[in-house]
Amino acid sequence: MTVLNLPDVLYSPIIFMVAIISLYFVYGRRHKSNKFPPGVRGIPVVGVIPFVGKYPERKFLKWSKKHGEIMSVQMGMSDWIILNSLESINEALAKQPTKFSGRPTQPVYHQIDAGYGIILTDYGALWKSQRKFGLMTLRGFGVGKKSMEDRIREEATYLNEKIRKQGQKAFDIADLLPFAVSNIICGVVFGKQYDYDDPFFKKIVTAVLEMFGSLMINTAVTIMSFAPILMHIPPFTIANRMFAAKINTINEIVTDIIDEHEKTFGPDHPRDFIDAFLKEKRIGTPCFTNDQLMAYARHLFIAGTETTSSTLSWAILCLVHYPQIQKKLRNEILEVQGAGFGSFDRSKMPYTNAFIHELMRFRTVAPLGVPHKLSEDSEIYGYVIPKGTQVLTNLWAVHHDPSYWDDPETFNPDRFIDKKGEFVKSNHVIPFSVGPRFCLGEQLARMEVFIFLVSIVQKFEILPDPDAGKLPDINDGINGVVFTPKPYKILCKELE
Repeated sequence: MTVLNLPDVLYSPIIFMVAIISLYFVYGRRHKSNKFPPGVRGIPVVGVIPFVGKYPERKFLKWSKKHGEIMSVQMGMSDWIILNSLESINEALAKQPTKFSGRPTQPVYHQIDAGYGIILTDYGALWKSQRKFGLMTLRGFGVGKKSMEDRIREEATYLNEKIRKQGQKAFDIADLLPFAVSNIICGVVFGKQYDYDDPFFKKIVTAVLEMFGSLMINTAVTIMSFAPILMHIPPFTIANRMFAAKINTINEIVTDIIDEHEKTFGPDHPRDFIDAFLKEKRIGTPCFTNDQLMAYARHLFIAGTETTSSTLSWAILCLVHYPQIQKKLRNEILEVQGAGFGSFDRSKMPYTNAFIHELMRFRTVAPLGVPHKLSEDSEIYGYVIPKGTQVLTNLWAVHHDPSYWDDPETFNPDRFIDKKGEFVKSNHVIPFSVGPRFCLGEQLARMEVFIFLVSIVQKFEILPDPDAGKLPDINDGINGVVFTPKPYKILCKELE
Protein backbone atom coordinates (compact mmCIF):
# COMPACT_ATOMS: atom_id res chain seq x y z
CA MET A 1 0.00 0.00 0.00
CA THR A 2 1.13 3.57 -0.72
CA VAL A 3 1.26 5.92 2.24
CA LEU A 4 -1.01 8.96 2.00
CA ASN A 5 0.80 11.89 0.42
CA LEU A 6 -0.33 14.70 2.73
CA PRO A 7 1.21 18.11 3.30
CA ASP A 8 4.04 17.80 5.85
CA VAL A 9 2.04 19.75 8.43
CA LEU A 10 -0.57 16.98 8.45
CA TYR A 11 1.37 13.79 7.85
CA SER A 12 3.44 13.23 11.01
CA PRO A 13 0.59 14.09 13.42
CA ILE A 14 -1.63 11.51 11.71
CA ILE A 15 0.86 8.71 12.31
CA PHE A 16 1.34 9.84 15.93
CA MET A 17 -2.38 10.10 16.50
CA VAL A 18 -3.06 6.65 15.06
CA ALA A 19 -0.35 5.13 17.22
CA ILE A 20 -1.76 6.69 20.42
CA ILE A 21 -5.46 6.12 19.76
CA SER A 22 -4.88 2.54 18.65
CA LEU A 23 -3.71 1.74 22.21
CA TYR A 24 -7.23 2.53 23.44
CA PHE A 25 -9.22 0.85 20.75
CA VAL A 26 -9.57 -2.86 20.21
CA TYR A 27 -9.64 -3.29 16.48
CA GLY A 28 -12.35 -5.64 15.37
CA ARG A 29 -14.23 -5.98 12.15
CA ARG A 30 -17.86 -5.12 12.53
CA HIS A 31 -19.84 -8.20 11.81
CA LYS A 32 -21.13 -8.22 8.29
CA SER A 33 -23.14 -10.74 6.36
CA ASN A 34 -21.08 -12.92 4.07
CA LYS A 35 -23.06 -11.22 1.32
CA PHE A 36 -21.51 -7.83 2.11
CA PRO A 37 -19.08 -6.73 -0.65
CA PRO A 38 -15.44 -7.70 -0.01
CA GLY A 39 -12.76 -5.08 0.24
CA VAL A 40 -9.96 -3.44 2.21
CA ARG A 41 -9.93 -2.82 5.96
CA GLY A 42 -6.85 -0.73 6.71
CA ILE A 43 -5.89 -0.04 10.33
CA PRO A 44 -7.75 0.89 13.54
CA VAL A 45 -9.68 4.15 13.78
CA VAL A 46 -8.75 5.58 10.36
CA GLY A 47 -9.17 2.49 8.17
CA VAL A 48 -7.65 2.89 4.70
CA ILE A 49 -7.25 6.67 4.85
CA PRO A 50 -3.45 6.62 5.36
CA PHE A 51 -3.04 4.25 2.41
CA VAL A 52 -5.15 5.67 -0.40
CA GLY A 53 -2.58 8.24 -1.43
CA LYS A 54 -3.19 11.67 -2.87
CA TYR A 55 -5.69 10.25 -5.34
CA PRO A 56 -8.04 7.80 -3.57
CA GLU A 57 -10.17 7.37 -6.71
CA ARG A 58 -7.15 5.92 -8.52
CA LYS A 59 -6.29 3.63 -5.63
CA PHE A 60 -9.89 2.40 -5.49
CA LEU A 61 -9.73 1.60 -9.22
CA LYS A 62 -6.57 -0.42 -8.60
CA TRP A 63 -8.10 -2.25 -5.63
CA SER A 64 -11.25 -3.01 -7.64
CA LYS A 65 -9.22 -5.26 -9.93
CA LYS A 66 -8.81 -7.58 -6.95
CA HIS A 67 -12.02 -7.02 -4.99
CA GLY A 68 -14.52 -6.28 -7.76
CA GLU A 69 -16.37 -3.33 -9.25
CA ILE A 70 -18.49 -3.19 -6.06
CA MET A 71 -16.16 -3.21 -3.08
CA SER A 72 -16.11 -2.13 0.54
CA VAL A 73 -13.48 -0.09 2.33
CA GLN A 74 -13.24 1.06 5.91
CA MET A 75 -12.73 4.83 5.99
CA GLY A 76 -12.47 6.22 9.46
CA MET A 77 -14.60 3.93 11.59
CA SER A 78 -17.30 3.40 8.95
CA ASP A 79 -17.71 0.92 6.13
CA TRP A 80 -18.19 2.52 2.72
CA ILE A 81 -19.20 0.95 -0.57
CA ILE A 82 -17.26 2.04 -3.67
CA LEU A 83 -18.93 1.64 -7.07
CA ASN A 84 -16.15 1.43 -9.64
CA SER A 85 -17.98 0.85 -12.93
CA LEU A 86 -20.70 2.41 -15.04
CA GLU A 87 -22.75 -0.77 -14.72
CA SER A 88 -22.66 -0.81 -10.91
CA ILE A 89 -23.39 2.93 -10.70
CA ASN A 90 -26.39 2.56 -13.00
CA GLU A 91 -27.56 -0.53 -11.12
CA ALA A 92 -27.59 1.47 -7.90
CA LEU A 93 -28.42 5.09 -8.75
CA ALA A 94 -30.58 4.62 -11.85
CA LYS A 95 -32.34 1.31 -11.14
CA GLN A 96 -32.75 1.73 -7.36
CA PRO A 97 -33.03 5.52 -7.14
CA THR A 98 -35.04 5.84 -3.92
CA LYS A 99 -32.72 3.47 -2.06
CA PHE A 100 -29.48 5.15 -3.11
CA SER A 101 -30.48 8.85 -3.06
CA GLY A 102 -29.74 9.57 0.59
CA ARG A 103 -26.85 11.71 1.82
CA PRO A 104 -24.71 10.79 4.84
CA THR A 105 -24.38 13.27 7.69
CA GLN A 106 -20.74 14.35 7.61
CA PRO A 107 -19.97 16.58 10.63
CA VAL A 108 -17.40 18.71 8.80
CA TYR A 109 -20.18 19.90 6.48
CA HIS A 110 -23.10 19.53 8.88
CA GLN A 111 -21.51 22.06 11.25
CA ILE A 112 -22.10 24.62 8.48
CA ASP A 113 -25.30 23.50 6.72
CA ALA A 114 -27.16 21.61 9.47
CA GLY A 115 -28.91 19.59 6.75
CA TYR A 116 -30.17 22.57 4.73
CA GLY A 117 -29.41 23.48 1.12
CA ILE A 118 -29.52 21.06 -1.79
CA ILE A 119 -26.22 19.26 -2.42
CA LEU A 120 -25.81 17.47 0.93
CA THR A 121 -29.46 17.42 2.01
CA ASP A 122 -30.72 13.93 2.83
CA TYR A 123 -33.36 12.30 0.66
CA GLY A 124 -36.82 13.26 1.85
CA ALA A 125 -39.53 15.90 1.69
CA LEU A 126 -37.13 18.85 2.02
CA TRP A 127 -34.86 17.65 -0.77
CA LYS A 128 -37.73 16.71 -3.09
CA SER A 129 -39.43 20.09 -2.78
CA GLN A 130 -36.17 22.01 -3.16
CA ARG A 131 -34.96 19.95 -6.11
CA LYS A 132 -38.21 20.52 -7.98
CA PHE A 133 -38.15 24.21 -7.14
CA GLY A 134 -34.52 24.52 -8.22
CA LEU A 135 -35.01 22.87 -11.60
CA MET A 136 -38.09 24.95 -12.40
CA THR A 137 -36.63 28.23 -11.15
CA LEU A 138 -33.28 27.90 -12.87
CA ARG A 139 -35.06 27.17 -16.13
CA GLY A 140 -37.40 30.08 -15.50
CA PHE A 141 -34.40 32.39 -15.30
CA GLY A 142 -32.92 31.18 -18.57
CA VAL A 143 -30.88 28.05 -17.86
CA GLY A 144 -31.00 25.91 -20.98
CA LYS A 145 -32.50 28.70 -23.08
CA LYS A 146 -31.10 31.03 -25.74
CA SER A 147 -31.34 33.98 -23.37
CA MET A 148 -28.75 32.30 -21.16
CA GLU A 149 -26.53 31.62 -24.15
CA ASP A 150 -26.66 35.33 -24.96
CA ARG A 151 -25.74 36.20 -21.36
CA ILE A 152 -22.77 33.84 -21.37
CA ARG A 153 -21.62 35.11 -24.75
CA GLU A 154 -21.69 38.67 -23.41
CA GLU A 155 -19.62 37.61 -20.41
CA ALA A 156 -17.19 35.78 -22.70
CA THR A 157 -16.64 38.99 -24.66
CA TYR A 158 -15.81 40.78 -21.41
CA LEU A 159 -13.45 37.95 -20.42
CA ASN A 160 -11.65 38.15 -23.76
CA GLU A 161 -11.08 41.84 -23.25
CA LYS A 162 -9.50 41.10 -19.85
CA ILE A 163 -7.27 38.48 -21.51
CA ARG A 164 -6.35 40.94 -24.28
CA LYS A 165 -5.19 43.47 -21.70
CA GLN A 166 -2.58 41.00 -20.44
CA GLY A 167 -0.66 41.78 -23.61
CA GLN A 168 2.53 39.80 -24.13
CA LYS A 169 3.05 38.86 -20.50
CA ALA A 170 2.36 35.46 -19.03
CA PHE A 171 -0.48 35.28 -16.51
CA ASP A 172 -2.55 32.78 -14.52
CA ILE A 173 -5.86 32.20 -16.32
CA ALA A 174 -7.33 31.16 -12.95
CA ASP A 175 -7.15 34.82 -11.97
CA LEU A 176 -9.90 35.51 -14.55
CA LEU A 177 -11.92 32.37 -15.30
CA PRO A 178 -13.62 32.02 -11.88
CA PHE A 179 -14.88 35.61 -12.07
CA ALA A 180 -16.34 35.08 -15.56
CA VAL A 181 -18.02 31.81 -14.56
CA SER A 182 -19.20 33.15 -11.21
CA ASN A 183 -20.82 36.14 -12.88
CA ILE A 184 -23.21 33.81 -14.68
CA ILE A 185 -24.50 32.13 -11.51
CA CYS A 186 -24.55 35.52 -9.74
CA GLY A 187 -26.89 36.81 -12.43
CA VAL A 188 -29.25 33.89 -11.90
CA VAL A 189 -29.16 33.69 -8.08
CA PHE A 190 -28.37 37.27 -7.02
CA GLY A 191 -29.86 39.10 -10.00
CA LYS A 192 -26.66 41.00 -10.71
CA GLN A 193 -23.38 40.64 -12.57
CA TYR A 194 -20.21 42.41 -11.45
CA ASP A 195 -16.99 43.96 -12.66
CA TYR A 196 -14.08 41.68 -11.80
CA ASP A 197 -12.52 44.43 -9.69
CA ASP A 198 -15.65 45.04 -7.63
CA PRO A 199 -14.55 44.68 -3.95
CA PHE A 200 -17.65 42.66 -2.99
CA PHE A 201 -17.22 40.34 -5.97
CA LYS A 202 -13.50 39.86 -5.39
CA LYS A 203 -14.10 39.04 -1.73
CA ILE A 204 -16.70 36.33 -2.30
CA VAL A 205 -14.97 34.70 -5.29
CA THR A 206 -11.60 34.80 -3.54
CA ALA A 207 -13.11 32.98 -0.55
CA VAL A 208 -14.19 30.14 -2.86
CA LEU A 209 -10.81 30.03 -4.61
CA GLU A 210 -8.91 29.94 -1.32
CA MET A 211 -11.16 27.21 0.01
CA PHE A 212 -10.63 24.86 -2.94
CA GLY A 213 -7.19 26.07 -3.99
CA SER A 214 -5.55 25.40 -0.62
CA LEU A 215 -3.89 21.99 -0.53
CA MET A 216 -4.07 21.93 3.27
CA ILE A 217 -7.77 22.83 3.49
CA ASN A 218 -8.80 20.59 0.61
CA THR A 219 -6.87 17.59 1.92
CA ALA A 220 -7.89 18.03 5.53
CA VAL A 221 -11.60 18.59 4.83
CA THR A 222 -11.69 15.47 2.65
CA ILE A 223 -10.06 13.37 5.38
CA MET A 224 -12.30 14.83 8.11
CA SER A 225 -15.38 14.01 6.07
CA PHE A 226 -14.47 10.32 6.41
CA ALA A 227 -12.94 10.46 9.90
CA PRO A 228 -14.88 13.14 11.87
CA ILE A 229 -12.92 12.45 15.05
CA LEU A 230 -10.00 14.31 13.46
CA MET A 231 -11.96 17.58 13.58
CA HIS A 232 -11.04 17.80 17.26
CA ILE A 233 -7.35 16.90 16.89
CA PRO A 234 -4.59 19.30 15.76
CA PRO A 235 -3.61 20.16 13.07
CA PHE A 236 -7.02 19.29 11.61
CA THR A 237 -8.68 21.73 14.01
CA ILE A 238 -6.70 24.51 12.33
CA ALA A 239 -7.76 23.43 8.84
CA ASN A 240 -11.35 23.13 10.03
CA ARG A 241 -11.30 26.69 11.38
CA MET A 242 -9.84 27.95 8.10
CA PHE A 243 -12.54 26.11 6.14
CA ALA A 244 -15.31 27.49 8.37
CA ALA A 245 -13.86 31.01 8.06
CA LYS A 246 -14.11 30.90 4.25
CA ILE A 247 -17.71 29.69 4.48
CA ASN A 248 -18.54 32.42 6.98
CA THR A 249 -17.16 35.04 4.61
CA ILE A 250 -19.47 33.78 1.89
CA ASN A 251 -22.38 33.59 4.35
CA GLU A 252 -21.93 37.21 5.43
CA ILE A 253 -22.08 38.43 1.85
CA VAL A 254 -25.03 36.21 0.91
CA THR A 255 -26.86 37.41 4.05
CA ASP A 256 -26.44 41.02 2.94
CA ILE A 257 -27.76 40.16 -0.52
CA ILE A 258 -30.79 38.37 0.91
CA ASP A 259 -31.49 41.29 3.28
CA GLU A 260 -31.42 43.70 0.35
CA HIS A 261 -33.81 41.46 -1.57
CA GLU A 262 -36.16 41.39 1.39
CA LYS A 263 -36.27 45.22 1.41
CA THR A 264 -36.90 45.56 -2.33
CA PHE A 265 -38.99 42.44 -2.90
CA GLY A 266 -41.92 42.63 -5.29
CA PRO A 267 -43.99 39.42 -5.39
CA ASP A 268 -45.33 40.04 -8.87
CA HIS A 269 -41.96 40.48 -10.53
CA PRO A 270 -39.30 38.08 -9.14
CA ARG A 271 -35.90 39.20 -10.38
CA ASP A 272 -33.85 36.11 -9.62
CA PHE A 273 -33.62 32.86 -7.68
CA ILE A 274 -33.66 34.61 -4.29
CA ASP A 275 -36.84 36.53 -5.15
CA ALA A 276 -38.52 33.33 -6.36
CA PHE A 277 -37.62 31.64 -3.07
CA LEU A 278 -38.85 34.60 -1.01
CA LYS A 279 -42.17 34.44 -2.85
CA GLU A 280 -42.65 30.82 -1.78
CA LYS A 281 -41.56 31.67 1.74
CA ARG A 282 -44.05 34.54 2.09
CA ILE A 283 -47.02 32.44 0.99
CA GLY A 284 -46.02 29.84 3.59
CA THR A 285 -44.86 27.00 1.34
CA PRO A 286 -43.38 24.26 3.59
CA CYS A 287 -39.55 23.97 3.70
CA PHE A 288 -39.02 27.55 2.46
CA THR A 289 -37.18 29.09 5.42
CA ASN A 290 -34.37 31.58 5.98
CA ASP A 291 -31.89 28.81 6.85
CA GLN A 292 -32.79 26.90 3.71
CA LEU A 293 -32.43 29.97 1.49
CA MET A 294 -29.02 30.82 2.93
CA ALA A 295 -27.64 27.31 2.38
CA TYR A 296 -29.28 26.91 -1.04
CA ALA A 297 -27.95 30.22 -2.40
CA ARG A 298 -24.48 29.43 -1.08
CA HIS A 299 -24.48 25.94 -2.60
CA LEU A 300 -25.50 27.29 -6.01
CA PHE A 301 -22.86 30.01 -5.86
CA ILE A 302 -19.98 27.75 -4.79
CA ALA A 303 -20.85 24.86 -7.10
CA GLY A 304 -21.59 27.23 -9.97
CA THR A 305 -18.20 28.90 -9.57
CA GLU A 306 -15.64 26.26 -8.71
CA THR A 307 -16.46 23.17 -10.79
CA THR A 308 -16.94 24.95 -14.12
CA SER A 309 -13.93 27.25 -13.70
CA SER A 310 -11.78 24.21 -12.81
CA THR A 311 -13.03 22.39 -15.91
CA LEU A 312 -12.08 25.38 -18.06
CA SER A 313 -8.67 25.63 -16.36
CA TRP A 314 -8.00 22.00 -17.28
CA ALA A 315 -9.19 22.77 -20.83
CA ILE A 316 -6.65 25.60 -21.21
CA LEU A 317 -3.93 23.35 -19.82
CA CYS A 318 -4.80 20.68 -22.42
CA LEU A 319 -4.53 23.31 -25.17
CA VAL A 320 -1.02 24.17 -23.94
CA HIS A 321 0.06 20.53 -23.85
CA TYR A 322 -1.46 19.55 -27.19
CA PRO A 323 -0.87 22.39 -29.69
CA GLN A 324 -1.94 20.24 -32.66
CA ILE A 325 -5.28 19.57 -30.96
CA GLN A 326 -5.59 23.31 -30.28
CA LYS A 327 -4.94 24.04 -33.96
CA LYS A 328 -7.51 21.48 -35.09
CA LEU A 329 -10.06 22.89 -32.65
CA ARG A 330 -9.46 26.44 -33.82
CA ASN A 331 -9.70 25.50 -37.51
CA GLU A 332 -13.16 24.02 -36.92
CA ILE A 333 -14.32 27.02 -34.90
CA LEU A 334 -13.15 29.50 -37.53
CA GLU A 335 -14.60 27.43 -40.35
CA VAL A 336 -18.03 27.34 -38.71
CA GLN A 337 -18.08 30.66 -36.86
CA GLY A 338 -15.56 32.77 -38.72
CA ALA A 339 -14.32 35.74 -36.73
CA GLY A 340 -17.83 36.54 -35.53
CA PHE A 341 -19.31 35.56 -32.21
CA GLY A 342 -22.98 34.90 -32.89
CA SER A 343 -25.11 31.89 -32.02
CA PHE A 344 -23.41 28.51 -32.21
CA ASP A 345 -24.52 25.60 -34.38
CA ARG A 346 -23.06 22.81 -32.27
CA SER A 347 -24.14 20.13 -34.74
CA LYS A 348 -21.57 21.54 -37.17
CA MET A 349 -18.78 21.45 -34.58
CA PRO A 350 -18.09 17.73 -33.94
CA TYR A 351 -14.46 18.18 -32.91
CA THR A 352 -15.36 20.89 -30.38
CA ASN A 353 -17.98 18.57 -28.89
CA ALA A 354 -15.45 15.72 -28.83
CA PHE A 355 -12.83 17.96 -27.17
CA ILE A 356 -15.21 18.86 -24.33
CA HIS A 357 -16.41 15.26 -23.94
CA GLU A 358 -12.82 14.04 -23.70
CA LEU A 359 -11.96 16.87 -21.31
CA MET A 360 -14.70 15.79 -18.89
CA ARG A 361 -13.48 12.19 -19.12
CA PHE A 362 -9.78 12.95 -18.91
CA ARG A 363 -9.92 15.39 -15.97
CA THR A 364 -13.06 14.70 -13.98
CA VAL A 365 -13.34 17.57 -11.50
CA ALA A 366 -15.43 15.56 -9.00
CA PRO A 367 -13.64 12.17 -9.18
CA LEU A 368 -15.72 10.52 -6.44
CA GLY A 369 -18.91 12.46 -7.00
CA VAL A 370 -20.95 13.41 -3.95
CA PRO A 371 -21.45 10.73 -1.25
CA HIS A 372 -24.68 8.72 -1.19
CA LYS A 373 -26.35 6.80 1.62
CA LEU A 374 -28.81 3.90 1.47
CA SER A 375 -32.25 4.79 2.79
CA GLU A 376 -33.31 1.11 2.64
CA ASP A 377 -31.62 -2.29 2.55
CA SER A 378 -30.54 -3.15 -0.97
CA GLU A 379 -29.32 -6.10 -2.97
CA ILE A 380 -27.03 -5.47 -5.91
CA TYR A 381 -25.19 -8.12 -7.94
CA GLY A 382 -25.93 -10.63 -5.19
CA TYR A 383 -24.45 -8.46 -2.45
CA VAL A 384 -26.63 -7.32 0.45
CA ILE A 385 -26.01 -3.74 1.56
CA PRO A 386 -27.83 -2.57 4.71
CA LYS A 387 -29.71 0.67 5.22
CA GLY A 388 -27.48 3.55 6.29
CA THR A 389 -24.40 2.32 4.42
CA GLN A 390 -22.46 5.13 2.78
CA VAL A 391 -21.60 4.91 -0.92
CA LEU A 392 -19.13 6.60 -3.27
CA THR A 393 -19.43 6.56 -7.05
CA ASN A 394 -15.94 6.36 -8.53
CA LEU A 395 -16.48 8.46 -11.64
CA TRP A 396 -12.73 8.52 -12.22
CA ALA A 397 -12.71 4.73 -12.48
CA VAL A 398 -15.51 4.83 -15.06
CA HIS A 399 -13.51 7.38 -17.07
CA HIS A 400 -10.06 5.72 -16.75
CA ASP A 401 -10.63 1.98 -16.69
CA PRO A 402 -8.04 0.53 -19.12
CA SER A 403 -10.30 -2.47 -19.74
CA TYR A 404 -12.76 -0.09 -21.45
CA TRP A 405 -10.66 2.85 -22.70
CA ASP A 406 -7.64 2.62 -24.98
CA ASP A 407 -4.76 4.52 -23.40
CA PRO A 408 -7.03 6.31 -20.86
CA GLU A 409 -4.23 8.57 -19.55
CA THR A 410 -3.82 10.24 -22.95
CA PHE A 411 -5.97 13.22 -23.92
CA ASN A 412 -7.49 12.26 -27.27
CA PRO A 413 -10.71 13.89 -28.54
CA ASP A 414 -10.58 11.69 -31.67
CA ARG A 415 -11.78 8.73 -29.63
CA PHE A 416 -15.25 10.32 -29.93
CA ILE A 417 -15.11 10.98 -33.69
CA ASP A 418 -16.42 8.25 -36.00
CA LYS A 419 -15.28 7.35 -39.53
CA LYS A 420 -17.67 9.92 -41.00
CA GLY A 421 -16.12 12.67 -38.90
CA GLU A 422 -19.17 12.92 -36.64
CA PHE A 423 -19.16 13.31 -32.88
CA VAL A 424 -20.26 10.16 -31.04
CA LYS A 425 -21.29 10.72 -27.43
CA SER A 426 -20.34 7.96 -24.98
CA ASN A 427 -22.57 6.97 -22.09
CA HIS A 428 -19.36 6.01 -20.27
CA VAL A 429 -18.66 9.69 -19.69
CA ILE A 430 -20.76 10.74 -16.68
CA PRO A 431 -19.10 13.77 -15.02
CA PHE A 432 -22.46 14.97 -13.66
CA SER A 433 -23.39 11.52 -12.28
CA VAL A 434 -26.70 9.73 -12.93
CA GLY A 435 -29.99 9.09 -11.16
CA PRO A 436 -32.24 11.54 -9.31
CA ARG A 437 -29.29 13.37 -7.77
CA PHE A 438 -27.43 14.19 -10.96
CA CYS A 439 -25.92 17.69 -10.89
CA LEU A 440 -28.58 20.40 -10.78
CA GLY A 441 -26.40 22.75 -12.82
CA GLU A 442 -25.46 20.35 -15.63
CA GLN A 443 -27.16 22.30 -18.44
CA LEU A 444 -25.64 25.58 -17.34
CA ALA A 445 -22.16 24.10 -16.87
CA ARG A 446 -22.16 22.49 -20.31
CA MET A 447 -23.26 25.73 -21.95
CA GLU A 448 -20.62 27.75 -20.11
CA VAL A 449 -17.76 25.39 -20.94
CA PHE A 450 -18.71 25.36 -24.63
CA ILE A 451 -19.11 29.12 -25.07
CA PHE A 452 -16.14 30.24 -22.97
CA LEU A 453 -13.84 27.67 -24.61
CA VAL A 454 -14.92 28.55 -28.16
CA SER A 455 -14.60 32.28 -27.49
CA ILE A 456 -11.04 31.97 -26.17
CA VAL A 457 -9.76 29.61 -28.87
CA GLN A 458 -11.38 31.75 -31.57
CA LYS A 459 -9.52 34.88 -30.46
CA PHE A 460 -6.20 33.67 -29.01
CA GLU A 461 -3.41 31.19 -29.48
CA ILE A 462 -2.68 29.66 -26.08
CA LEU A 463 1.06 29.27 -25.48
CA PRO A 464 3.12 28.08 -22.51
CA ASP A 465 4.88 30.57 -20.27
CA PRO A 466 8.24 31.14 -22.04
CA ASP A 467 9.97 31.69 -18.69
CA ALA A 468 8.67 28.52 -17.03
CA GLY A 469 11.27 26.17 -18.54
CA LYS A 470 8.78 23.30 -18.73
CA LEU A 471 5.09 22.74 -19.29
CA PRO A 472 2.83 22.85 -16.21
CA ASP A 473 1.88 19.44 -14.87
CA ILE A 474 -1.26 18.07 -16.48
CA ASN A 475 -1.49 14.94 -14.33
CA ASP A 476 -0.97 16.36 -10.86
CA GLY A 477 -3.34 18.81 -9.21
CA ILE A 478 -5.03 19.82 -5.97
CA ASN A 479 -7.34 16.94 -5.18
CA GLY A 480 -10.14 16.96 -2.65
CA VAL A 481 -13.80 17.85 -2.95
CA VAL A 482 -12.86 19.20 -6.40
CA PHE A 483 -9.87 18.25 -8.58
CA THR A 484 -8.25 21.50 -9.71
CA PRO A 485 -5.01 22.25 -11.59
CA LYS A 486 -2.08 23.63 -9.68
CA PRO A 487 -1.40 27.30 -10.49
CA TYR A 488 0.19 27.81 -13.90
CA LYS A 489 0.81 30.65 -16.32
CA ILE A 490 0.14 30.98 -20.03
CA LEU A 491 0.71 33.46 -22.81
CA CYS A 492 -2.29 34.44 -24.95
CA LYS A 493 -1.30 35.62 -28.42
CA GLU A 494 -4.11 37.52 -30.08
CA LEU A 495 -4.94 36.19 -33.53
CA GLU A 496 -4.78 38.53 -36.50
